[in-house]
Amino acid sequence: MAEIRILIADDHVVLRTGLRMLLEAQPDLKVVREVSNGVELLKQIVPGEVDLILLDLTMPGLGGLEVLPLLRKTAPNVRILVLTMHDDESYLRQALHEGASGYVLKKAADSELIAAIHAVMRGEIYVHPALTRTLLEDILPAAPASTVSPWDSLSDREREVLLLVARGHTSANIAESLKLSSKTVETYRARGMEKLGLRSRAALVQFAISHNLLRQS
Repeated sequence: MAEIRILIADDHVVLRTGLRMLLEAQPDLKVVREVSNGVELLKQIVPGEVDLILLDLTMPGLGGLEVLPLLRKTAPNVRILVLTMHDDESYLRQALHEGASGYVLKKAADSELIAAIHAVMRGEIYVHPALTRTLLEDILPAAPASTVSPWDSLSDREREVLLLVARGHTSANIAESLKLSSKTVETYRARGMEKLGLRSRAALVQFAISHNLLRQS
């Protein structure tokens, strides 16, 4: 298992300490450096010595959004995962536009952070589930109200499970919420996806948005 070398850029010492403990409890993660602001980050980043930067947006002097475009020039091969308290979609859009590979909220910085790190290191874009819906609604047009949908062919439980999946819930979360086993949830999910002719979660989210399903209560 290749080791992922991480630099933490955040002005809160207590948070950095907690993050180091969380990350280094994983066998493939190693924190190689910590900085408290964007100026220090630009001075200390050495391409080839760091694989991923955990970047706070709000730091004294030079904040994360200001330093992002500079990092893309000085360390273009280093992945950048924003870790922030801001759950505002405008911050998300700007961070991704400036080259961030992912966006995680500090209040969810536990197992989700580990998953996000591995996702961006695989070359994926990771966005906190609570922000995914709004981001996709901004870029995908809604289908006409008269569109005939295979959605009606699904059972109530299949629709319920797929809507939760589209809203960013994991199978474990859905199983707990619906008082079902994880295996049963996966069965409903697979059967519903097959009926809809969809092959991925991203395709399901697009389907749900284009058919105006996520706006329903």
